[in-house]
Amino acid sequence: MEYHNPVLLNETVDGLNIKPDGVYVDVTFGGGGHSREILERLGDDGKLIAFDQDKDALENAIDDPRFLLLHENFRFLKRFLRFNGYKEVDGVLGDFGVSSHQFDEADRGFSTRFEADLDMRMNQGSSFSAYDVVNKYEESKLRSVLFQYGELRAAAGMARVITEARQQNEIKSSAQLKKALGRFLPKHRENKILAQVYQAIRIEVNQELDALKEFLMQTQEVIKPGGRLSLISYHSLEDRLVKRYMRNGLFEGEPEKDVFGRVEVPFKPVGKFIIPSEEEIEQNNRARSAKLRIAQKL
Repeated sequence: MEYHNPVLLNETVDGLNIKPDGVYVDVTFGGGGHSREILERLGDDGKLIAFDQDKDALENAIDDPRFLLLHENFRFLKRFLRFNGYKEVDGVLGDFGVSSHQFDEADRGFSTRFEADLDMRMNQGSSFSAYDVVNKYEESKLRSVLFQYGELRAAAGMARVITEARQQNEIKSSAQLKKALGRFLPKHRENKILAQVYQAIRIEVNQELDALKEFLMQTQEVIKPGGRLSLISYHSLEDRLVKRYMRNGLFEGEPEKDVFGRVEVPFKPVGKFIIPSEEEIEQNNRARSAKLRIAQKL
């Protein structure tokens, strides 16, 4: 089974500047593509710890004494590293967003291509799904989700028609959701707008931006001075958080200066962001929106 075609494989792993005896973390294991490349570059004394909250990813575990796979959300990075005896590591890699496997499994409900129940849970053990967002959120909260996470101008109207439609019947499937939103889906833009709606609901279901913020804040505690952070984002909401954190150690505003006008920040960006080549995008369409940023711990 083709689980996930790793995006910017060499560039992302190159960004870690791997030492053969180092300890590294892949917080988005998925199909294991990035992890396998890291292991290729590690020596016998190196170590790789991987995280993935999706139980399907556990089937891809790598049989290697240098490798440890944790079935956990990366928002608990520091806790589970310490639990397994690692206070500091030499580098952390993350490839955010939805894996090809999650998109291609129709019953997971991530893709607009399939008729499916409203699910979108990355952690299948969670009791909270897209169904709950669509059917139980008050109109004002639904509007906020669609506007903030989907960047949809018509968020207010969409939230209103969803709440009106669900008063007649529960909205259980992607087809029912699409029907409720019909007036906002002109044929020439239907797929793009639906993708924004799905993105908004998915981010809310999985608390993706909160998890990303919690994870980023922990990286300055677990990465050794000189260690690297190598992260791929797929939409502007994620990338903005990564960019600001790598530059300022903050998500909003500017860092405070000391009496000498100097700023203390945890990381220094390494080079400019990297995007996939036209050739890679041709081979893997899902790479088209990827943006890699690398930073070094000061």
